[in-house]
Amino acid sequence: MTEQDLSFGKVATSEKKGEIASNGAFVRQKNRFDTPFGSKEGELPVEKGRYRLIWTPLCPWATRQVIAFKLLGIGEDVISVGKVAPVRTDKGWEFSLDEGGVDPVLGIRYLPEIYAATDPEYQGRATVPTIVDVKTKKVVNNDYHRLTNYWETVWKPFWKEDAPDLYPKELRTGIDALNEILFNEINNGVYKAGFAETQEQYEVNYNLVFNRLDWLEDHLSENRFLFGDRLTDSDIRLYVTLARFDTAYYFGFRLNKKRLRDYDNLWNYAKELYSIPAFRDATDFDAIKRGYLLGAAENPDQILPEGPDNSVWDEPNNRAEKFGVLKY
Repeated sequence: MTEQDLSFGKVATSEKKGEIASNGAFVRQKNRFDTPFGSKEGELPVEKGRYRLIWTPLCPWATRQVIAFKLLGIGEDVISVGKVAPVRTDKGWEFSLDEGGVDPVLGIRYLPEIYAATDPEYQGRATVPTIVDVKTKKVVNNDYHRLTNYWETVWKPFWKEDAPDLYPKELRTGIDALNEILFNEINNGVYKAGFAETQEQYEVNYNLVFNRLDWLEDHLSENRFLFGDRLTDSDIRLYVTLARFDTAYYFGFRLNKKRLRDYDNLWNYAKELYSIPAFRDATDFDAIKRGYLLGAAENPDQILPEGPDNSVWDEPNNRAEKFGVLKY
């Protein structure tokens, strides 16, 4: 397939198209493909071997899915996994890590191809995570807000025997409320600061992020996880931003009031989560650094920083000392 044969339709390949408001604020696009998984009419059937997850270890929204899969034991025989390179090209996410530069299941070189094939009128970005129906070769879900909740509920028939309940019924109201805060003030908050095009919008979101980090630092002084001793979906959502903070956001998004490692409780909390194989195996610091500092952040000379030293993530944490032996 030649470059001339590729069809991207109307798919955008940058946040600059349609996601910067007149006041310079970054306003993230809505998710176009949000049909839920389930057994009701109109829902996506929960079916082994039917779907493929496309992700990159750069992306926090996509990394959530891989962490959840690993914690729950949802294997590639249930949902196959494809990976795009961490540095997004001017044509969108590229399958350059695969032999021949083409996804072996979907047969595409760039993610926008399948978005355009699914909806020729789609004008948003082709995002990760993306769930593709391998039978129809169509995008069926890119709703990172809810995807982990589906893996944590209706996909239970495919969990491993000792899988943790990451979205327990008795905590769902609280988890949903906290997740909304985390999205607005932490997960997307860092992007709102980093992609702001005015000083005012940058400062508003800079303060939003660090005010919430201060709150979380205090909360985690008395709680092992965000909901006491229970590891939940909310911890996955907070972790993926914390894991990128010192490597990418501190420099690339100018969030330089403090590093993660300058917070006692947040830093030890993050290190404990990293010690859990599901979190560790889904965390690729080199991909994070390359993806943000050679792609998402302003870096016209494309110089990749040598630091930070991420071997410190392997150092002991003090959570067991404060809260007892980790059971996960």
